Amino acid sequence: MGRKKQDIVLENVLIESVAAEGKAIARIDGTVLFVPFAVPGDIVDVKVTKKKKNYMEGFILRMVKPSGQRIEPFCSHFGICGGCKWQPLPYSMQLQAKQQQVYDQLVRIGHLEIPEIQPIVGSAKTAGYRNKLEFTFSNRRWIETGEDPDSIPPAERVGLGFHVGRFFDKVLDIRQCHLQPEPSNAIRLFIRQYAVERGLEFFDIRNHTGFLRTMTIRNNVKGDVMLIISFYHEDAGARTALLDAVSSAFPQIKSLWYVINPKANDSIADLDCILYKGDDAIYEEMEGLKFRIGPKSFYQTNSLQAYELYKIAREFACLKGSETVYDLYTGTGTIAQFVSGMAAKVIGIEYVPEAIEDARANASGNGITNCEFFAGDMKDVLTDNFIAQHGKPDVIILDPPRAGIHPDVAKVILDAAPERIVYVSCNPASQARDLAVLSGKYRITAVRPVDMFPHTHHVENVVALEAES
Repeated sequence: MGRKKQDIVLENVLIESVAAEGKAIARIDGTVLFVPFAVPGDIVDVKVTKKKKNYMEGFILRMVKPSGQRIEPFCSHFGICGGCKWQPLPYSMQLQAKQQQVYDQLVRIGHLEIPEIQPIVGSAKTAGYRNKLEFTFSNRRWIETGEDPDSIPPAERVGLGFHVGRFFDKVLDIRQCHLQPEPSNAIRLFIRQYAVERGLEFFDIRNHTGFLRTMTIRNNVKGDVMLIISFYHEDAGARTALLDAVSSAFPQIKSLWYVINPKANDSIADLDCILYKGDDAIYEEMEGLKFRIGPKSFYQTNSLQAYELYKIAREFACLKGSETVYDLYTGTGTIAQFVSGMAAKVIGIEYVPEAIEDARANASGNGITNCEFFAGDMKDVLTDNFIAQHGKPDVIILDPPRAGIHPDVAKVILDAAPERIVYVSCNPASQARDLAVLSGKYRITAVRPVDMFPHTHHVENVVALEAES
């Protein structure tokens, strides 16, 4: 009796290269095979989980011979946690793969005419580089291989950590995460132990019961910390005791908040955050500019690389001092203010009203008077009438979400006919699609990727465009 498709095992497979989405590639009789957690040069046995006409997917069943380039993952949660999938890849190979990803999306797939891509800007820090992490409480954590579920005592069944890929209700209990500097791990472990010892209920994600729901830790380069804890329901006594305990144990927490979230989802964007103790914000600094970070603020999660990214965007804008600049998807106005000293006027537009409030507060605090900020859906705000009222842009800088820009926005940009466009993207695939629309009237003059997230496949890319004369 033959094997079922899902039981196909391929032996002595040579991994050839790195692919998009953090997987590696092998070729079996002309068919592409995608394998996660593999390194070029590995020889592995692979169990096939998906078999299509043009490709297959599978996972490593046995490591026959590891690649000479493979390095030991630094995190004990590697392979279970969904993050940092490229840990076995030397950082130089990660950068090469990201550079290649940009080339493939813009040239090989997008068929765009571009100059030679400038070398990717690597991250000076490849661990402890994040300034924000979100953790989830679960009353039933992910049971790891080798554990006997029946022998685990109730206190050890709970988890405080990250969701396991593809499972909305499975949370991996994190012992140590290397993405954020201390006291991030210490705060999380303290709260977990405190809650277990006092019998505070961790959230039941399926049935929506329990007390402790999520927590977010934010920090800045200086080491100031903001902590936001989300509770499913109010219990003033238990809440106050927990917040007082963590505040006393960690004086680095300069801003302590809580949220009561009785909703079906974890988002706190539409809920009131209540300041329990300390300052109402922490601040990041960049070239003398201070940026306010509140509990809901958007700020690039790699502070040091954000500076590198913004410097490239400013360089590509080629500002002389007389230009009107439109900064689309401005967030809290970081890029807008970063370029404001080299422009006559900057107009920032962003969908999230709270972000625009932060942008205005930042500009005021920084003594910047040539920036104006507007909130609303981009395709509704950025109209011909808006441009007629606020002035024709000489330069447009845009940093849209992963999905890219709406066709209506692309049309308004083309109609506005700025001399230059600087397109910052976290998704080269959607960026390539949008560039194809713009390339009818613009030529691409510069491309430079930036690695914001080491050990992941994600890459930022900055593209400069100039109007065809």
